[in-house]
Order: sequence, then structure tokens, then C-alpha cells
Amino acid sequence: MFVQEEKIFAGKVLKIHICTMDGTEWLEEVTEDTTVEKLKEKCLKHYVHGSLEDPKTLTHHKLIHAATERVLTDTKTVADENLKDKDVLLLIKKRPPPTPPKMAEVSSDEKKKQDNKAPDKDAILKATANLSTRHTDRTVTQHNIRDFQTELRKILVSLIEVAQKLLALNPDAVELFKKANAMLDEDEEDRVDETALQQLTEMGFPESRAIKALRLNHMSVTQAMEWLIEHVDDPSVDTPLPGQDSSGAAGATAAAAPGPSASSSTDESSRQDELTEIFKRIRRKREFRPDSRAVIALMEMGFDEKEVIDALRVNNNQQDAACEWLLGDRKPSPEDLDKGIDTNSPLFQAILENPVVQLGLTNPKTLLAFEDMLENPLNSTQWMNDPETGPVMLQISRIFQTLNRT
Repeated sequence: MFVQEEKIFAGKVLKIHICTMDGTEWLEEVTEDTTVEKLKEKCLKHYVHGSLEDPKTLTHHKLIHAATERVLTDTKTVADENLKDKDVLLLIKKRPPPTPPKMAEVSSDEKKKQDNKAPDKDAILKATANLSTRHTDRTVTQHNIRDFQTELRKILVSLIEVAQKLLALNPDAVELFKKANAMLDEDEEDRVDETALQQLTEMGFPESRAIKALRLNHMSVTQAMEWLIEHVDDPSVDTPLPGQDSSGAAGATAAAAPGPSASSSTDESSRQDELTEIFKRIRRKREFRPDSRAVIALMEMGFDEKEVIDALRVNNNQQDAACEWLLGDRKPSPEDLDKGIDTNSPLFQAILENPVVQLGLTNPKTLLAFEDMLENPLNSTQWMNDPETGPVMLQISRIFQTLNRT
């Protein structure tokens, strides 16, 4: 009767399934107040058939909860470790700590590493200095397999020059570009990438907040989503952007405002000067906007702000690529970005001969799209989806891919 009372007050009895690395299995009965160390001792006695000659055997083994892959702590009880009836524990011998290498072995290993070290550039050039040159056309072949994004910038630079000349021949060029300039003002505030907006609304964000986030983050879905998450509890999150309500009216007023007609001007040079000023205003509005987070991250690495902005401009606001550019030979340079494609090249000639491209170059909106993509490549998707500029971009891409394969 005394034994039974002791069992009652000892706590609930659990049957624990024990497994070892060699496949031995058995059930061990323990109470909830039994320590893990005591349980481990019972398991080892069962495993070595009742004798623990080496007292270190206990400390050289550990129990692991199979379901959670958790190592049990010796000082805790079965209840503390939250073990349940029929739980499976693994009895495993601990790995011995590695023995420290002797000094002779260390020096030997270092020598092997030096012997197996890859040769540097100078060693390779020295060893191959007397070899004859072969496969000299390999570099040319690699340069022919051009990247579209890299070449697109050069194509856009040259196409902008052509579009400006074509549009300047139009007798209503000044009026066209004044309207385009006003459209740019309105477009800057009102244009929203529908695809990006749909992605954010499908995530559960309210449409008005999603539009605000996209405008603040230059239509970048990732950055807009981060902004929405950061400002979810901000009381001003639904406050309209400054000037958002009045921008449309201002743009419409600017578009409707009468300006000096090209036909009313008898001075051709004055007309050209006016066009030049409009082009400058358009380009200033499309200046490159670096990703503020990337600027901060790269400046924290010790780079100067100007060179960080140059790196982001060269690498389309991609932080990792900009970092590699800063650490590398910094090619291409920011100055190279303003160089166009060879106007006598087969690629450029094929683009100019395409009827869709020819028609698009007479549309001021196409020129605005080229200017925008030139300074903000991340906006390319918006212009690709635009009904007026999308077909032009599609033809340029197809011509490039066709000639690049051949």
C-alpha cells in the first residue's frame, strides 16, 4: 500500500520510446518529475546491460527529441521538456572535440595550401607569354551576343535625336511640345502602372494607399509594398500627396494656355530656340532619381554620395550591381551613358526602316517615353504597356533579338 501511494505522488508515468544509432529500440517508463539526466542513466544501463564502468559515459551521451530535433537539457525534468506519452527519443553519443593540430602539422597544411594556390593574373601572363595567339575571333563573337538592356540605352539616345529633328520639322512643333510638356506635368502626378496597382490591391492594400505608395516609390512594387507595411499605423497614410488634387487642373490649364504659334513667327531661329528650351525643360523633369535606400546603404560602406549616384545611374538603381561597379573598374562610365548607337549600323538602320517606329517617332509622347526610360529604366514596363508607345518598343525589341541571333 505504501508503494502505491508513492507512485501516486510521484507524478504521471509516461512510456517513452528510446532508439539508438545501431537500431536498438525499447520502451522506458518514467514519471514526469524524473530529470533528463536520470532518464539518460536508465537508458544507458539498459543499453549496456546494467553496467556503467566509465563514469564519463553519462556525460558523453545526449537525448534528442525526434519530432522537434531538440537536444534535451540534463538538469530539466521530463515535464519541463514537455515530453508526452509515446514520444520518441534518440540516444546518441556526443562527438568528441577535435584534437588541436601539432605545430608541424599546421606548417605542413599551410605549405600544401600554398602549393595548391591558384595562379594570379601576372603568373598566368608570364607563363603564356610565348604561346601563339589562337581563336582571335572569340572576343568578337562574345561582343556580338549583346544584352538588350545595355544596347537599349544607346538606341534610345540616338532615337531621341532623330525624333527631335523629325518633330522640329512639323510647322506646329512648338504647340505640340507645349502640350506635351503640359501632359508631362499631368502625367507625372496622374499616371499609375495598372499592373503594379493590381499586384498591391490583390495583396489586400486599399487602392488609394497603393496609388500613393507607387507614386512615392516611382512605381516600384517592392518599394511601395515596404512603404505600405512601414506606414500601416501612420495616421497620415491616407492623406493625399501635396498638389495631387490640383495637378490635373494645373496641367489642363497649361495645356490649354495659348502659346506663340510657329506659323505666326517669322524668325526660324527664334522658333528653334523655343524648341530647345522646351526640350531642356522636358529633360530636367526626367532627371535620374536614385533609390534613396540604396544611396544610404552604399554610403554607409564608405563611398562618396556623388560616386554612389553615378553607380546607381549606370546600373539602373540596382544596389548589388552598383556595389560591384564601385569595387570594380567602373566601366561603363557615367559619360558613356550619353553615347548613342552607331547610326550606320545594320541594327539602327533596321529600326529606322520599320513603319511602326517611323510613325511613332512623329508622336511627341514617344519622345517623352524615350526620355523617361533613358533616365529611369524601371519605368520601361509602363511605357511597354502604353497603347501609343508599347508597339514602338515591341518592334525595337523584336528587331534587336532578330539581328542579335544572326
